[in-house]
Amino acid sequence: MDHDRLELSSEKMRTLGYRVVDLLVDHFADGGDESLGEAPSRDELEAHLREDLPEEGTPPEAVLDQVEAEVLPNTMRVDHPRFFGFVPGPNNFVGVLADMLASGFNVFAGTWISGAAAAQIELVVIDWLRTLCGLPEAAGGLFTSGGSMANVTALAAARHARLDDDVTGAVAYCSDQTHTSVDRALRLLGFGPDQLHRVPADDQYRLDPESLEEAIAADRAAGRRPFCIIANAGTTNTGAVDPLPALAALADAEDLWLHVDGAYGAPTVVCERGQDRLVGIERVDSLTLDPHKWLFQPFEIGGVLVRDEQHLRRAFRLEAEYLEDAVGAADEVNFSASGIQLTRSFRALKLWMTLKVFGREHVATAVARGFERAEQAERLLRGRPGWTVVTPAQMGIITFRCEPDGWTPDQVDALTRRLIAAVNDEGAAFLTQTTLDGRPVLRLCPINPRTTAKDLKETIARLDALQAEMEVGATPAS
Repeated sequence: MDHDRLELSSEKMRTLGYRVVDLLVDHFADGGDESLGEAPSRDELEAHLREDLPEEGTPPEAVLDQVEAEVLPNTMRVDHPRFFGFVPGPNNFVGVLADMLASGFNVFAGTWISGAAAAQIELVVIDWLRTLCGLPEAAGGLFTSGGSMANVTALAAARHARLDDDVTGAVAYCSDQTHTSVDRALRLLGFGPDQLHRVPADDQYRLDPESLEEAIAADRAAGRRPFCIIANAGTTNTGAVDPLPALAALADAEDLWLHVDGAYGAPTVVCERGQDRLVGIERVDSLTLDPHKWLFQPFEIGGVLVRDEQHLRRAFRLEAEYLEDAVGAADEVNFSASGIQLTRSFRALKLWMTLKVFGREHVATAVARGFERAEQAERLLRGRPGWTVVTPAQMGIITFRCEPDGWTPDQVDALTRRLIAAVNDEGAAFLTQTTLDGRPVLRLCPINPRTTAKDLKETIARLDALQAEMEVGATPAS
């Protein structure tokens, strides 16, 4: 080893590399036998991991020992077959290999001159997604860190195209089920909280076009400047898809930009069931989607598509003097001119390799399995007394609660919260709760293609057993 040059010998690199690969292979090959991981307290982790900055080096084997013993086990496995909370991140080994290559070769994907092949691969994969979504040839986009940054990018393009960056009196519209990343994006873009008009969702938790039209008319009458409708292609709470054709028609009539947040739901266009659910997505002005969710990629890779890719360049292209040589020929694409980041990793490689290795057909089958697993969970719940399906399985999400006979709403709400804590404390599965109409519900998102029917049966059986234990000794309402 040459510490002054930060180098390891070839033999040492191979030995360490093989050990890391063995860890990864074991991780993927174990199925659901491995633990979901832990989330220890801050005090526990401080005791294990707090130390002064080392002055001298440590043998790399010892550092890897520490990672294996104290870091990885204390991190939640969001790719575990029984991780049903939030929107899981079920990655795949081919994508992991791609990230190893992109990191190891340190590919800079911000400019053509430094990463021509990386830019070309990104162009190809963005075009695959554009085609799947039915967008015109003039559409384009780029990959980002995730859905939050994709929403910032898309809404910056909308601000420039519709408002020429003057946000005075401007208003954007969304439902009350829209992800808070939209609020954050607009705040970063200079909009005040009162410039996002959240319209109450309908009884299916979707943005209602009639209520939206009334809100737009009222704001125009008050002298405000409506400029953008933000719709959902799969809400995080329930999987609801807003009525995209009606919203597109309203956006056309009102001359508004239509942005769709499809962070987890939009990638389902790869399969027939997703296409059926997302009719109208081909009419959007901009769209966000996260391949690190339902396209099974390692973190981080989000994406944004814009109906006319020129809107991105007009919103973001500012060339510094030291980048003059990087501008290149007219047909050389610098993705740094279409988004916020100049320094960009080669995110496209993992999605490109995954789609090349498995093909659209097999990826589509894996996506469709997420629909089917949520529907299986719904059938299991409807077959058990005392359980209520609050929102049926849609886009891979189902919400539900246990409502024992004679219990008051307050008692049921307390039971819901206790159930979540109890099942997650046991560690065999992980679920989260959300709030619908002011009341907590259990929420399950089984989109991991490695989730089995047995995983769902055992998880719901355990929830049923836990609620029965909690019901014993409880006093129902008289």
